[in-house]
Amino acid sequence: MSRQFFKALIILLILFSTNIYGQGHHQGTTPAHDSPADLSIVDKKSLREEIKEEIQHHLLDSHYFDIAHDKETHEHYGFALPVILVDDGLKVFMSSEFEHGKKVVQKNNNFYKLYHNKIYKTDAEGNIHYDENHKVTNEKPLDLSITKNVFVMFIATILLLLLFSTAAKSYKRRALPKGIARFLEPLILYIRDEIAIPNIGKKHYKKYMSFLLTIFFFIWVLNMLGLTPFGINVTGNISVTFVLALFTFLTTNLTGNKTYWKHVFDPLGDSMPWIAKLPIYIILVPIEILGLFVKPFSLLIRLYANISAGHIVMMSLIGLIFLFKNLIGGSMSFLLAVAISMIEFFVALLQAYIFTMLSALYFGLAVEEHNEH
Repeated sequence: MSRQFFKALIILLILFSTNIYGQGHHQGTTPAHDSPADLSIVDKKSLREEIKEEIQHHLLDSHYFDIAHDKETHEHYGFALPVILVDDGLKVFMSSEFEHGKKVVQKNNNFYKLYHNKIYKTDAEGNIHYDENHKVTNEKPLDLSITKNVFVMFIATILLLLLFSTAAKSYKRRALPKGIARFLEPLILYIRDEIAIPNIGKKHYKKYMSFLLTIFFFIWVLNMLGLTPFGINVTGNISVTFVLALFTFLTTNLTGNKTYWKHVFDPLGDSMPWIAKLPIYIILVPIEILGLFVKPFSLLIRLYANISAGHIVMMSLIGLIFLFKNLIGGSMSFLLAVAISMIEFFVALLQAYIFTMLSALYFGLAVEEHNEH
């Protein structure tokens, strides 16, 4: 609830700073013959656009940890992050030099501009060029910057290292854990006894436990950080979920045994002679190979879609409070936002569990032996 309260305050600050509710917002631009009803329609359209922009801004990654900003004075509240570019050598500087896209940065003989959260090479005037489809044609350098999402992932990594190192020290000092170890122990045992062993088997589960524990707690912590009022949307970024799914894909196929690969390229086994199987395999084997990529793809899409949808729904409900502008509509939107925020705490844990459970299931298929099959 505190998260939504702070988000509501931020959106309220933005809306008032741009004078959305005031008539001065339209002075000098609205024709004299417009009726009050017409002005109301213009106001509502403008407000919808403001809310849509805020939602899109919340979902995007950024080179600046922007917590809030005033659109009238163009003041931003947050801190700059390092920009790392590979373009005729390594170029490192702080994103504050861009002044949120208002300034062109010169490094040696190259000029760079931050435009829609992407860095492009430009001329000294910072001109952006487009093709006939209105796509930017400026060259982009290799961007290895510490963006907002990367910075939050570093925080999550450090937090997990501190938690588990503290828990490990607790076990060294005493048989019964205390403090954070007492909280982590049932979660670790649950992943081992209810996810790893049933899906992988007692013979092979140990070599996958480190990965399963890491992926579960890493996704869970990132999801929980996304519930804070700082506009963090790491697991709602498809690039992040792609890399997480790629780790599962590589681990599955690099550790797959002979039975696993035989099932892919010879799914019918010795039940039929090759002459009889060949026409079937022309269709069946490509489907099995496609299945190798569909499994991790479903992982990345499921995590990305569920987390992004939660953020969009939450921000939209808060925006409805300002659209209704009455006690009944605003109260209903507020209550729905509170209810959804409570559900999001459950979804944050559920999505980490689903990703871990399906990864364990794929690992189990990769190491399953013929007699087990």
